[in-house]
Amino acid sequence: MDAVAAELQEIAGQIRQCTLCRLCESRTNAVPGSGNVHADVVFIGEGPGKSEDEQGIPFCGASGRLLDTLLGSIQLSRQDVFITNVVKCRPPANRDPLPDEKDICATTYLDKQLALIQPKLIVTLGRHALGHFIPNLKISEVHGQPKRYRGQIYLALYHPAVALYNGSMRQTLQEDFYNIPRVLKKLAQEER
Repeated sequence: MDAVAAELQEIAGQIRQCTLCRLCESRTNAVPGSGNVHADVVFIGEGPGKSEDEQGIPFCGASGRLLDTLLGSIQLSRQDVFITNVVKCRPPANRDPLPDEKDICATTYLDKQLALIQPKLIVTLGRHALGHFIPNLKISEVHGQPKRYRGQIYLALYHPAVALYNGSMRQTLQEDFYNIPRVLKKLAQEER
């Protein structure tokens, strides 16, 4: 195991034992994140849902199955990317995470994970994840468009759950997903 993997594993252990905010009181499992610790792309959702809370794995329910399909459509799999959430514990009754919960989890864990992985691209899934990284942008106005903010490239996408509840959004999500390899190719060209 290399140093990055070891440090991420240590952070995952801290997340599983965390009691820094009220979300720990109702969780079954904390969900640290999973995937390739040297990934060029990190996907970040808002927080775990019911299936994720039960299994301790990010995006393992219906939204996760759609995410897997979308990844496959651009010749990627979970082994190629890292997947996590802004908050690592499921909010009660799937409510939105509160600002203090997001701040505690992000500054204590998420920021450290991202500093270790050093992704070329962060894909935010849903408006809450986007809002955490780039405040005051509306996902409806920027989805599928790469944005550079504080030296990092972000690509805001709708959360896969949107396409599950509104079938017409699936095509939009798919089209936005096709931008991921385009952005990575452009970033690779800029590095030369």
